Amino acid sequence: MSRPIPFLSCVVPAYNEAENLKSFIPALAQELSSHHIAFEIVVVDDGSKDDSIAVLRSMVGQYNLKVLEFSRNFGKESALSAGLEHSTGNVVLLIDADFQHPLDRIAPMLDLWKSGYDMVYGIRDRQTESPLKRQLTHWFYWMLNKSSSIDIPMHAGDFRLMDGKVVKALCDLPERTRYMKGLYAWVGFRSIGVHFAETQRQHGKSSFNWKALMSLAISGFTAFSDLPLRLCAFVGAVLSMLAMGYGGWIVLETLIEGVHVPGWATLAAGMAFLGGIQLLFIGVLGEYVSRIYHEVKARPKYIVANQYSQAESIAARYIQEQAEQPVHSADKS
Repeated sequence: MSRPIPFLSCVVPAYNEAENLKSFIPALAQELSSHHIAFEIVVVDDGSKDDSIAVLRSMVGQYNLKVLEFSRNFGKESALSAGLEHSTGNVVLLIDADFQHPLDRIAPMLDLWKSGYDMVYGIRDRQTESPLKRQLTHWFYWMLNKSSSIDIPMHAGDFRLMDGKVVKALCDLPERTRYMKGLYAWVGFRSIGVHFAETQRQHGKSSFNWKALMSLAISGFTAFSDLPLRLCAFVGAVLSMLAMGYGGWIVLETLIEGVHVPGWATLAAGMAFLGGIQLLFIGVLGEYVSRIYHEVKARPKYIVANQYSQAESIAARYIQEQAEQPVHSADKS
């Protein structure tokens, strides 16, 4: 199959990345220009508290740069969604601004897109992470894939290249509490993974701490798996049968041998155990109800306070010009 000449939209989520952006934007532009790739860079500032906006505004006139400034911090999933919705290219690349995603993998990813793949995702080796985090991540994806109807590639992050129809499918999804790694797999399309070695951040420290990771993991489970609810139902049924059996045994023992004073410790421990299980199950139900609550409110995923761009119609004009050019017989398949 033949692919149109790509106009690449690079979506870059950023939160307190002022020092990295100073060198990342020029490096990204130089890498794409060296391969003669027409491009735009869409940077989504997720409520940064440093000088990220000032740095980006100073570079708008030098590159085909579009900057979306959020009114506050909405999270990386919302930043990615905003970048996808404001991209105008027929191919979109998601890439971080901290240099952990290697720029030299962009050209091979584009080659795979030209060969017919709709989505090319990066698979990281996670050597920069601690052994504990790598093991917990492995267990999380194993449990999620075993309990879900879709297969989410293990160790695949947000570094990926997507065709325009994949981007449209993602933008058409109405849900607001998003787990993007699951949504990439849910929309389907012809996909392939490419391995890359993740490097250390050049500047600053990642704001993605254990609390954020746990919140993301819970969002992933509640969005793509009903295993926690089924486990609650199963354990509840088993405990109910055990409780009824134990209650029947107590009644028979009382009728046969009379009332015995000993046993209150066992009774108190049993009540505490069952009470704890009930509170745990209520918490699991609460997570799912919370997702329903956020969806029903129908608040927007993000709010763009300001937008900075030198030429917003460059991508649209480029794609239109390429579409109007005659297709030579040698380009047909």
